[in-house]
Amino acid sequence: MELNLKKPLVILDLETTGVSIATDRIVEISALKVLPGGAEDWLTMRLNPGIPISPEATRIHGISDADVANAPHFKDVAKRIASFLEGCDLAGFNSMKFDIPILCEEFLRVNFDFNPAKHRYVDVQVIFHKKEQRTLGAAYRFYCNRELENAHSAQADAAATYEILKAQLDRYPDLENDIEKLSSFSAFNNNADLAGRIVFNEQGKEIFNFGKHKGKAVELVFKEEPSYYSWMMNGDFPLNTKQVITAIKLRSFGKA
Repeated sequence: MELNLKKPLVILDLETTGVSIATDRIVEISALKVLPGGAEDWLTMRLNPGIPISPEATRIHGISDADVANAPHFKDVAKRIASFLEGCDLAGFNSMKFDIPILCEEFLRVNFDFNPAKHRYVDVQVIFHKKEQRTLGAAYRFYCNRELENAHSAQADAAATYEILKAQLDRYPDLENDIEKLSSFSAFNNNADLAGRIVFNEQGKEIFNFGKHKGKAVELVFKEEPSYYSWMMNGDFPLNTKQVITAIKLRSFGKA
């Protein structure tokens, strides 16, 4: 089934130096833009992360420090990437837990104004896990009846994710061919920040989703324990998380 698109959809996949959203960097990005009507456009590039690629990461995606030594840095291509994503919905496999947060971190590091709230997101892994509970390779085998070759190549993974999404629409009649509905279905939580350290409770208030204050209102904790804000700002948290808690902190100024 072809996607029913009202605006372009970009299927995104990243290869990185490791698995930390806060400290790791992108070494390869591949984005498949699907236009309403089905036309496709690709953006694929390798990047010099400016830090060593962990041996564990190299074993997975096969990209070494030498492979990206002469590649551009993210700051050199940030504008090009943002332009490619402008006005598009975004999709990926495990994208809301990893790819989107780490991409936003890269934009924040170079002070580029990229607003993730301007996009809708479809996480194909979440649809898959809600329906079948498998990995990307198994998903490709299950939905497309083919083996995934060149796994952990960003372009191969992004292409496979696109094929899986279309096959999911064919398989599940209850999945509506509409990006807004797919975005809602594949949402896995109600994050206030991209990493899920801060979430909204049923009343729409930001609460901590980790640590000793888990379940407590962020604004109340910062009022009663001001040092906790400083600890987070000096800690190994993603820049997006720090951005969110700073907004909460500033919002509380002037309140009784």
